[in-house]
Amino acid sequence: MVCDGLGRPLIFFLSPGQMSDAKGALALLSALPPAKTLLADKGYDADWFRDALEEKGMAACIPVRCGHKNPATHDRMPYKQRHRIENLFARLKDWRGIATRYDRCCELFLSAVHIAATVKF
Repeated sequence: MVCDGLGRPLIFFLSPGQMSDAKGALALLSALPPAKTLLADKGYDADWFRDALEEKGMAACIPVRCGHKNPATHDRMPYKQRHRIENLFARLKDWRGIATRYDRCCELFLSAVHIAATVKF
């Protein structure tokens, strides 16, 4: 999920549970809105992802995973705003059907996420 600086959802992407976050970000890379900085957690720490963001003119604010061969630095001050992303997920999970993944069909689950986001935001 991609959100703006205020924590409002912009783009949704539903991936299989065993898929890594970085590979899911590859699917969203072309649809990213223009921004100065992209905040993400350690799951998105990949050199190719950082390079792709740099090509788009975005700075990556992603902490480094343990054991990374080429560790990159990130600015801790903007990273403190990542709580807005977590709050977005928490507000969507107020809907019981989303929190428990009641709908097993991916189209129905993603529809429920869209409806919840429309109502909440």
